[in-house]
Parts: sequence; C-alpha cells; structure tokens
Amino acid sequence: MKFARLGAPGAEIPVLVDGDRYLDLRPVTSDVNGDFLASDFRDRVATALAVGELPELADAAEQRIGAPIARPSAVICIGQNYAAHARESGSEPPTIPIMFLKTPNTVVGPNDAVTIPRGSEKTDWEVELGIVIGARASYLDSPEDADAHIAGYVTANDVSERAYQMEVSGGQWSKGKIAPGFNPTGPWLVTPDEVEVDRLRLRSWVNGEPRQDSNTDDMIFDVRVIVHHLSQYVTLEPGDLILTGTPQGVAFGGKFPYLRAGDVVDIEIEGLGHQRQEFVAWEAQK
Repeated sequence: MKFARLGAPGAEIPVLVDGDRYLDLRPVTSDVNGDFLASDFRDRVATALAVGELPELADAAEQRIGAPIARPSAVICIGQNYAAHARESGSEPPTIPIMFLKTPNTVVGPNDAVTIPRGSEKTDWEVELGIVIGARASYLDSPEDADAHIAGYVTANDVSERAYQMEVSGGQWSKGKIAPGFNPTGPWLVTPDEVEVDRLRLRSWVNGEPRQDSNTDDMIFDVRVIVHHLSQYVTLEPGDLILTGTPQGVAFGGKFPYLRAGDVVDIEIEGLGHQRQEFVAWEAQK
C-alpha cells in the first residue's frame, strides 16, 4: 500500500494511492499519524477499500503534496552509513551506528521550497531512505524483531548546513540539520510488503545534473540493525521517522558546489517516489 497526504500545510487530507486514484482515508482516520499506524492500519484500510468506503478525491491532481506522515515525535538520523560517503567526508567507516537528531519541524512536503539559512554558504543535499515506525520499539532482542515495528518507508532529503554541522557544532551535528524545512519527505509512505528495502536505488540531481547514484545494498548498517540498535537507547514511537544515511555525491565531498538560491534539487528512491525542491534565499521569506 501507498499512503500520501494532500493539501495545504496543516490541513492535509490522508489518502490511499491506488494506481492513478487517490482515495480519501478520512472514513478510516483523521491523518497518517502514530495512532493510525499503530492500529493494524493495513487491515483497516483493506477492509474499507473492499466495501467501497473510500471515495476518490476528485481534485487530487491540483493539491499540494504534503509529507506522507503527520509531524513525528522524533526524527532520528544515522550518519556516514555508506562507506564511500564516509571516505568522501574524510572519515573511516564507523563500527557502530552514528546517531544525531533533526527536529519535527524539518519534516515538510517533498516538493516544498527549502529556505537556505541566513548567512549560509554550505547548504547541502542528501538523498536518504527513511523508516517510519509503526509499533513502539524499546530494547528489541535482535535485528530480526525490527520488522514487526516498521510501518513503511519513505524518500527523504536530509538537507544539511555543513558549516553549522562541522565548524560551529561543538562536536554534535544537529546544528547543521535542524533549520525549518530541512527534511522534505515523501511523496509516499510505502508499506514493507511492497519494498525490497535492501536493494533500492537512490539518486539525486542538482539543476538536472547527476549527483548521487547508489543502492541500499551498500549500507554499512541495514534497516533491521539500525532499528534494533536505536531501540537500546531510545523508545521509538509509532509515527517516528528514522533517516538511514546518504551515499557519496554530496557537496561536502568537495566535487560539487554547495547550493545557492534558485538551485533545484531532485531526489528519487526506486519504488518510493520522486521529489523536487527549489532552494530559496532566507531574505525572500521576511
């Protein structure tokens, strides 16, 4: 199943994406949120679909695409999870997952404009596979237990300001990760039965020029290891979002320029959808 949320910010309508149809989920849930994802949501939606309770949203094509999940309680990220990206960053591949945090207000629609922070000279793009939690996870016994706690997967752009991340961070990365809108997400939440999560192609472009092109089979720590590892330190709640790291091909590696106002970034993960953001100057938002 594929889920999306359409409409103005703060007023998104939850929908089931059924081929080229967008079916209104409001007879089943008010939103694609933690309560919904923790409630046998696939069976509930399948039943409602079978009995014709989900009307088609007639004006779906004209609607803004929001993030496919409502604002999560936490956005937890894994750093340097592709060996080549670790090397382009000047580091050896990690031996345990590196964790940092983004704030919930970074999560925006996949095609929303992204504001470059005031004074930024090093705003960067990062295509990443996102995991959405569907059941509370705390102290899981093994990586194999992770599957029962995953609601689905999303495309995400872990937008980063590298000077804030590395130069004025005090050793923590989150300063460079938490500007509002720094986590375009979607267009869809796709359930695990439709995703071969260990073999997904990830790509990015800037102004139409290729940047990243990799596959999740190159991750150092796979999805199950990540969820299990994090559960030893934090209680993951339904609706929470985990970003799993980015492959090589970002500006921080030194081969490409950082983003400037007017640049357009495209992000795509096989089976999880495409997103596009124009980057705009902070001054334009006054």
